[in-house]
Amino acid sequence: MTRPRLSAVSVLTFSALIILTGCFGPPAPAPTSTSAAPTTTAAPTTSPAARPTGVTSAPAAPLSTAAAPPSSAPASPPPTEEPVPGGLPEQVAPLIIYYVAVEDNGVSGPLIGCGDSLVATTTAPVRFTDQVRPSIEALLANKSRGVGLSGLVNVLYQSNLSYAGGELTGSTITINLTGQFMLGGVCDIPRAKAQLEYTAMAAAGATSAQVFVNGRPIDEVLSLT
Repeated sequence: MTRPRLSAVSVLTFSALIILTGCFGPPAPAPTSTSAAPTTTAAPTTSPAARPTGVTSAPAAPLSTAAAPPSSAPASPPPTEEPVPGGLPEQVAPLIIYYVAVEDNGVSGPLIGCGDSLVATTTAPVRFTDQVRPSIEALLANKSRGVGLSGLVNVLYQSNLSYAGGELTGSTITINLTGQFMLGGVCDIPRAKAQLEYTAMAAAGATSAQVFVNGRPIDEVLSLT
C-alpha cells in the first residue's frame, strides 16, 4: 500500500506551529469566579468628600449609652469662695472720751447745758475691734468727778450704768445702757447726756446719737431723775 506523501507546504506549516508553541507556552487559563478581587485601601481622610469614589467606608462603631461606672477615687470638692472675715479689723489706738468744762461758755468745745463746754480727751492706746464698746465702758468706769489736773468734770461718776450694745445705722449710732443715773443737780442732766452722745459719736464716726437706758430713751429717763 502506498503511504500518502506530505507536501512541502504542510511540513513547513507544522514546523512553524511547533516553534511558536515552544516560545510562548500554552495559553493562560481564564480567570475563574473563585479568584479574589484585589482590595483597595483608602487613605484616612478628615472629610467624607475626600474619600475615593467607589470605596465604601466601614460603619463607625455605635456610641455606648451606658453610664460610666463610678470612680473609686473621692470626688474633689467644688471650689469655694474665700471666706469673708466677719466684723471689724482689730486695731490699737487711743479712745476719745468727753468730759465737761463747767461754765466755759463753749470756749473749749461744743456749748452745752448751763453755759458749759464739752471737751474731748484721749486715753492710752487700747486694743479693740468695735471702738464704741470700750469707749463707753471707759467713760462709765471712771468713778472720779475730777479728770486729773485738767479742771474737767465727769458728772457720771456716781451713776451705776453698764453698756449693753450698740448699732450704727447710716450716720446715727444707737447705744443701749442698763442701770440707773445718779446726778448732782439739774445742770448735770444735759451734761450727762452730752458726755454719752459725743463719746459714742466719736467712737463710731457718726454725726448723731441715740441713747436708750433700760429700753427707754435717755430724755425720758433723765426727766424722772
